[in-house]
Amino acid sequence: MMRDFDIVILGGGIAGSAMALALAKNAGSNTLNIALVDGGSLEPELPDVQDTVFDPRVCALTEASRHLLNNLGAWPLIEQLRASPYQGMEVWDANGTGNIAFSAGEYGQPWLGHIVENSIIRGALLSELKKTSVHRLSGVDVQKLEIDSGQEQGAPVRLLLGDKTALTAKLVIAADGANSRARSWAGIPMREWDYLHHAIVTTVELEKPHQETAWQNFLDTGPLAFLPLPSSSDGRHFCSIVWSLVPDEAQRVMELDDEAFCRELAIGMEYKFGAIVGTDKRYCHPLRQRHARQYHRNNVVLVGDAAHTIHPLAGQGANLGLLDVAALAYEIDHACERSEDFASDRVLDRYQRSREGNNLAMAGVMEGLERLFHSDNLMVRWLRNSGLNLVDKLPFLKEEIVTRAMGMQGDLPELARSRRAL
Repeated sequence: MMRDFDIVILGGGIAGSAMALALAKNAGSNTLNIALVDGGSLEPELPDVQDTVFDPRVCALTEASRHLLNNLGAWPLIEQLRASPYQGMEVWDANGTGNIAFSAGEYGQPWLGHIVENSIIRGALLSELKKTSVHRLSGVDVQKLEIDSGQEQGAPVRLLLGDKTALTAKLVIAADGANSRARSWAGIPMREWDYLHHAIVTTVELEKPHQETAWQNFLDTGPLAFLPLPSSSDGRHFCSIVWSLVPDEAQRVMELDDEAFCRELAIGMEYKFGAIVGTDKRYCHPLRQRHARQYHRNNVVLVGDAAHTIHPLAGQGANLGLLDVAALAYEIDHACERSEDFASDRVLDRYQRSREGNNLAMAGVMEGLERLFHSDNLMVRWLRNSGLNLVDKLPFLKEEIVTRAMGMQGDLPELARSRRAL
């Protein structure tokens, strides 16, 4: 059976579901015939939110991301389910005196961002998507993507699904993650390298409150971040943690029993929360930086992790992906309004120009910070400690850092700005 679409989106994660919803709600593109394809379920299976059970995967959402989710109609449900605003951020170097602290109140803001579990974001997006005309093809994998590089621009791409269904599309949007098969099929090359670190993630229970603050300590072994989660109804306190370690050390930490693991976390956080009194299951994954050498080729365009991955140091990966979504949705929407071919190189080049520089800049900053804080050179250690303390004493520079980190500066795509929901 053959089914024809204007746009097929591969991958129903946060980026893919947000992409489908943005195209379905924008005035210019909402008449397009769109399919969202995923090997798993695309039902809005909202998590059973128990106040002591958390998804180990979380996002530190910026204001720009919150605006986008609100404009798509998903934020009210996210807020209703569970979102943890944080008002402060503190970063310090365990090997010196360097320290910098940010407070939302200093800049007239109610918060710096929100910590939200991935499953809640995805569930809210899919719940809103169900109200649209987007075709959701779930439980099927794409087995083959056929592209004839010699065919005329705009000719359909053909996709063969695992259930033998064939789809055609004028444009395929690859939101199928860091190991994107669509990217490989389209012949889009990558720049990538291994950070030689693994990230351990889990949820932990604290003896003392986290003070609605995100905490990050740069240890000898690697950065350790504690991200605040909502307290339980009976007054218990929780954080999501990300600990970046060299592989051998990560293996050692993964093999610790819960009591020893909690003890090392408490030491790593210098007992700011007293004891770590409990931990959920731990997960470990290798860290790699990737960046596509081009964002589109042969009627396939990349968004989110399919286009780029960065170090989780500042929790910016999901935010960059959502800005990709907002930028591509804008270009497709305006192309439709101008009766322009939305799959043309001209339109997709505009998308690439709007996002590539910002994504590369963020990747460069994360790479620089990672190298800076892993250096054992005494001069480098002195400079980074002096730098942290200097920035902490310069209000104008701190405000610049905060507003950029919150996604409140720069040329933001329309969907990522504050306005009414679509």
